[in-house]
Order: sequence, then C-alpha cells, then structure tokens
Amino acid sequence: MPPLKLLLVRHGQSVGNAEGRMEGVSSTGLTPKGMEQSLRLGRHLATRGWHPTHIYCSPLERATDTLIALVQGFTASSAPEGELLPNILRFNSGERISDQITLAPDQPVTVELRPELMEYNSGVFTGLTWAEACDRYPELCQQLVTSLDWQPIPQAETLEQGRARAQQFLDHLLSRHGNGDRVLVISHHWILQQIMARLLGCDRTWGMPMDNTARFEFWLDRDRWDQPGLNRLNTELWQIKHFNDCTHCL
Repeated sequence: MPPLKLLLVRHGQSVGNAEGRMEGVSSTGLTPKGMEQSLRLGRHLATRGWHPTHIYCSPLERATDTLIALVQGFTASSAPEGELLPNILRFNSGERISDQITLAPDQPVTVELRPELMEYNSGVFTGLTWAEACDRYPELCQQLVTSLDWQPIPQAETLEQGRARAQQFLDHLLSRHGNGDRVLVISHHWILQQIMARLLGCDRTWGMPMDNTARFEFWLDRDRWDQPGLNRLNTELWQIKHFNDCTHCL
C-alpha cells in the first residue's frame, strides 16, 4: 500500500503580495503572475500524474483563485473540459464550502474550504503596508523593530491560537485520510509554517522561505503514525519529497 501523500501549497502571488501588504484574513485576488504560477502548477501536477484524491483550501480569495487556476491548468493537461468550471467557480462566490469536481475520467475529487487554513489574523495591521502601519501605529512598530521578542498586536490572534488552529486542521486531516490517499492543501505562508511544525513534531515553529505556489510534499505511513517505538525513527516511513519547490515556474 502506498503511503499517505500530503502536498502543501502556498497560494499564487496576490495583488496584496505585490503591493507589500499584510493581508492576513483580508484578501485580494491573484495578479496575472499569480494566475500563471497556479496554472503552471496544475499542468505540472497533471504531467507528473499527481492526481489528488482530496483537496483542502483556505476560503480567502487569493487561495480560492489559486485553486481555480490550478484546476484549470490540471484539466487542460489531463482531462476533457466541460463539467468542471460551474462547480469550482461556486467556491469563489461563497455559495459552497464542499463539493466534488472531476479532474480526470472516473476520478471525482472532494474539495473543502477549511477556515483553519486562513492566514494569520494580523489585527490592526490587516491590509496595511509596513509604511502605513508605521504611520498609524508608530510606537508599536518601533517596539517590533527594536526587539525580537514576541509583541502582541491589538485585535490579532495569539501565537497559541494559530498553533492550535494548525493542530486542529492536522487532526482533522489525519482522522479522515489513510495510506493511498493523495491530499492537496492550498493555504498561506504563516499558517503553513505552523502546520509543518506540528506535522514534524516540533515544539518550535521555524521560519522558512516559501515562494508563491511553492510545494512541500510529505509521505507518511498513516497506519504506523500513532505507534510508539523505533519506527518513529525509521526514515523509510516518514519522507519529505519536496520543500519550497517551485520548479513548475521555471
């Protein structure tokens, strides 16, 4: 039985990314570059035969736009067009949070929007550039640049809340999926760092580079996941196949 394959993907470049905004739980759509990144990723997955059995996506617009473009790229490479777009477009309208789409003949895929996958809620900084934040909240920004210690931001979620959200999603995923499943997750930089820290069993959250539409692919033996003992040290069972991989954009 093949392992559980988990593919974590950051969304494509958004208008807010291009403008240097701290979008947080607000959102803009994708730039033309972000659309192209997502289309290319879909084509890349199709040509590699990486067919997801389940897709989870953040409900924020830059993530659902990425999902739509990725699926368009995937189906253009691997399946006849026709029945897909009416279903997938409903996710951006807010009409549905779960549905089935067809990426290839006889291969229906369930797509779910999960609020746990939303980006860090940056409170009063939401939607601002750093220059705008410094103008509106000079004392707070001065504290942030003079100390590496964590500084709470008014109306923002705490680090503990974000970590708990990541664990909640991971628990849901592992309770629903087993060996042989191929799960695609489309989300955001900050919360993906939290999810990977929990997946890897870290008691710290590590900062890491994460380009737009970067892929992080993990293979794990779900049947042995909860077992104690030496198999936890057995690298045949737990493998990182891709890390911040953007070769599809070259």
